[in-house]
Amino acid sequence: DKVLAPHPGARWHQYTPVTRDTERLGMEAAFGRPLSVRYDLSRAEVILSLDSDFLTSGPGSLHYARDFAARRRAEDGSMNRLYMIESSPTNTGTLADHRLPVRASGVGSVAAALAAELGVPGAADQDSSSDVDRAAWIAAVAKDLAANRGRCAIIPGDYASSEVHVLAHALNAWLENVGSTVTLAEPVEEQPENETESLRQLVQDMAAGEVDLLLILGCNPAYEAPSDLDFRNAMTEVANRVHLGLYDDETAEYCHWHIPEAHYLESWGDSRSFDGSVCLTQPLIEPLYGGKTASEVLSLLSVDGERSCLSLLTDHWSQNFEPESFDSTWRKWLHAGFVTGQEAAAVTVTLTEGAVALACQRTAERGGRDSSLELIFRPDSTIYDGTFNNNGWLQECPKPITKLTWDNAALVGPALAQREGLVNEQVIELMVGERSLEVPVWVLPGHPGGCMTLHLGYGRSRVGRVGTGTGFNAYQLRESQAPWVATDVRIQKTDRTHALASTQLHSNIELESRESEKRHLVRVGTLELFEHEPDFAQHMGHNPSPELSMFPPVEYNGNAWGMSVDLNACTGCNACVIACQAENNIPIVGKEMVAMGREMHWIRIDRYFQGDLDEPHVHHQPVMCMHCEKAPCEIVCPVQATVHSDEGLNDMVYNRCVGTRYCSNNCPYKVRRFNFFKYNDTETPVLKMLRNPDVTVRTRGVMEKCTYCVQRINHGRIEAKKQGREIRDGEIKTACQQVCPTEAIVFGNINDAEAKVTQLKASPLNYNILAELGTTPRTSYLAKLRNPNHDLEKARDEGV
Repeated sequence: DKVLAPHPGARWHQYTPVTRDTERLGMEAAFGRPLSVRYDLSRAEVILSLDSDFLTSGPGSLHYARDFAARRRAEDGSMNRLYMIESSPTNTGTLADHRLPVRASGVGSVAAALAAELGVPGAADQDSSSDVDRAAWIAAVAKDLAANRGRCAIIPGDYASSEVHVLAHALNAWLENVGSTVTLAEPVEEQPENETESLRQLVQDMAAGEVDLLLILGCNPAYEAPSDLDFRNAMTEVANRVHLGLYDDETAEYCHWHIPEAHYLESWGDSRSFDGSVCLTQPLIEPLYGGKTASEVLSLLSVDGERSCLSLLTDHWSQNFEPESFDSTWRKWLHAGFVTGQEAAAVTVTLTEGAVALACQRTAERGGRDSSLELIFRPDSTIYDGTFNNNGWLQECPKPITKLTWDNAALVGPALAQREGLVNEQVIELMVGERSLEVPVWVLPGHPGGCMTLHLGYGRSRVGRVGTGTGFNAYQLRESQAPWVATDVRIQKTDRTHALASTQLHSNIELESRESEKRHLVRVGTLELFEHEPDFAQHMGHNPSPELSMFPPVEYNGNAWGMSVDLNACTGCNACVIACQAENNIPIVGKEMVAMGREMHWIRIDRYFQGDLDEPHVHHQPVMCMHCEKAPCEIVCPVQATVHSDEGLNDMVYNRCVGTRYCSNNCPYKVRRFNFFKYNDTETPVLKMLRNPDVTVRTRGVMEKCTYCVQRINHGRIEAKKQGREIRDGEIKTACQQVCPTEAIVFGNINDAEAKVTQLKASPLNYNILAELGTTPRTSYLAKLRNPNHDLEKARDEGV
């Protein structure tokens, strides 16, 4: 406002490629004005997701993941139930008790049929009459939702159509969820608007020569704007173009001036959380390269003149305080990290008359079940919309389900692949209207037929050290009228291939065995099975007698460190992988080395499919060093570089290691990593600031692995010793444990009978992988449980 006041001819536009326009349009259609919505999953017995990956993406996902996982502990006496309708496989879908894969255009049809089954006024069935199996699915879900009126939640996807959002709001209202598990509140955004239309208006003004000065703040529209708007050519009609950004990117190339932007960790600022809470941004260091924040740049054009971001921030929040009282309040806010009392106020609204009928009508008009091929666009699970393309940690982090690194691909289901004769890494030409893009194929079990998925963020032309990025630019096919799904897509096969680096089969544990010796690495059961047979997981493997071991027994009298991983809570989000990499100075190796199986991550998350290829169950299993009490790696090391501590840790002495790799060959869990080359850059000064000074930076020729964050153990031991006491339970957290949003990882002293980790290991669900080898791992797992609907479970063959 302060910028626009002295410049009446100025216009403010806001745009992000991961736009929430469909959510806004759905709110306006349902309630006549923009609102925000949040969910209380701690109170939800039944959850229905309408193409929403609410556990790992979108606003509030961390909060939702914590609440959801807290209701998946069978020991508490009950579990929630999750139904998933999705057009592209997601992490949330892997935790679903029942999953229905449909085309993107078919999500609305299922929602309309569900509303009709429940008797929502104005709803018309568009789906179930022509599909017996789907009709049975809808009927069973409707019955379950109706039985949990006021204790269920319907969550529409961020990228679902506005009609799906209308139907979700109608369902929540009809099931009396609003005010219980669902809260409608004032908008979180200061200025909610249709961002795509705002960008379209800007492009028209630029092309007409009506813009004299274009100031672009922290975004990259020359790369990420919809292809049909032709933003890049339109901006060349502007006489003066200025770009504020972290990088000299595609937009900076077309601007006269580029201002280095201060990173948020170098800045003072504020932002709103998903519930409207105001969080304060505080700098860790001064800007390394003299960067400026968006607020500092805007202040130059405002009535205030040049100001620092700190003075702008404090002036804003001190308006209602006396100077003396504000200082103490400000310090409290900084200590807490947020400004109190700023949550978005809940509102009471009613559905617009005719909104449901109109949504059903438009859903029917979309023809969600015709034969045309659809192309689904989604932000990438690691580099998002391309914002994090320069982040090597995220580029090399395997995608949760495909396990691809450094690339995107056209994801297709087995049915479509068989029909079109497509195989992994085969390059195809995708054609949408007059636009085309060549991209490799990746066949993904569980992907619905009749559609394919292509992730955004790749194919950059100005990124990284070499100036060009990896992958393929999905924005070339994305249009403003259909930002999330393109219809009438055509495929042209080529005779070329493109190598993709997937880590799924790297360091995998050998699964081939006789039927009588089947190795259940991931043990899965149902809530009903657990209630009738609590120790079912113990019967899925063999635990040898300790007396049969050739190792002499060892008594651990002090601390005995151990870990428990709850597979029922793991979403496969990869947070532990990146936290471990940041904590332990783990380098990246690049796509070529990853393709050779030489990635250095100390934690990998194995992904398993179970059952039918078209509708499989998907399971995640984090695997790190097991810290075996009887470790096979230790007895083969010729220089004693890998040894056992008196607290049960399998230690690595880096300066002893001569790189024989005998230990890796002898490790049945395949969790050791060898740095064949000097992956760590020890020369660039700024990269030295990146690393944790408490952990050694390894050079080439050294074996490394998970250490249970021994540096944190030592720090906790020193602090306890200084205070003359024992280490308390929970005082030491490993990096993976600390970052896990669902608290799936628990670490502690197993000699402490009261410790949480000890209690978890006493659970009948607790088991060790490859326990039959007699290695006695300190890391164990809790078996995964499902809470299926009996009506649906009877009709499904789960496979083996």
